[in-house]
Amino acid sequence: MTVREMIEQNSGAMTPAERKLATSLLSDYPYAGLLSIQELADRSEVSAPSISRFVAKIGLCGYPELQRRLLSELREGERSPVEIRAKGRRIENDFLGEFIDRAAAQMRSARGAITEAQFRRVRELLGDRRRAVFVLGGRISDAIATHLSFHLRQAREGVHHLPRDPEAWPDHLLRMRPGDVFFLVDFRRYQPALARLAEQAAARRALVVLLTDRWLSPANRHAAEVLAAPIENGALWDSYCAALAVVEALATAVAEDDWEHTRARIGAWDAARPTERETRP
Repeated sequence: MTVREMIEQNSGAMTPAERKLATSLLSDYPYAGLLSIQELADRSEVSAPSISRFVAKIGLCGYPELQRRLLSELREGERSPVEIRAKGRRIENDFLGEFIDRAAAQMRSARGAITEAQFRRVRELLGDRRRAVFVLGGRISDAIATHLSFHLRQAREGVHHLPRDPEAWPDHLLRMRPGDVFFLVDFRRYQPALARLAEQAAARRALVVLLTDRWLSPANRHAAEVLAAPIENGALWDSYCAALAVVEALATAVAEDDWEHTRARIGAWDAARPTERETRP
């Protein structure tokens, strides 16, 4: 269990001062917890003894243990496929069957990792046609971002997929207006350039929605909504099955929420597509 999960699990029993501390820790997670105890106390406007009591309440032995756990989470976020394989459990027989079983278990766990309230808020943001939507992912995860942006474009106008070339990002960034949505996908082995772009989008008062893993991309510091999907399956590479299910659910929900508009747009989209004869060489 991550420190974030421990805080959220115990939030119902917290005092007002502890809730203030929890907000301070989660708003700049995990970096706020790596400050000295006095620096965190000053930032959160609570006392150092209050932090010690808070740490005990969430089930840790002291502030040094909290920091050790946070550093461990940061290391997990940088693990390479070689390191992941060394810790994983190899599939010996019926490879396809067991791999699918692991993927199914991963998708079931996504239901608990992302609440219905979170899903509803993001769904409403993506479906609000007054807001432009900008989408981008990382080296591998951009495939998930592409999947989302393609289906959203069929359901509504104003959806823009940023190209992979960072030199093209300023053009899109400068088009972001306050209240627009920047949907970012970034999983472990995070890309610093994406966190920087999220910071710039937030500075323009765009709403950053981050799809990431439980160790949290550094871009979470600038996100209005964070969807933390499970990615571990014990194999060589992390699996994005659950993340893909989440974006498919979002795209489908947005399309269904205003079906008459979606149906008309898909009809116009299909009518504008080149025919098979036109695409032949």
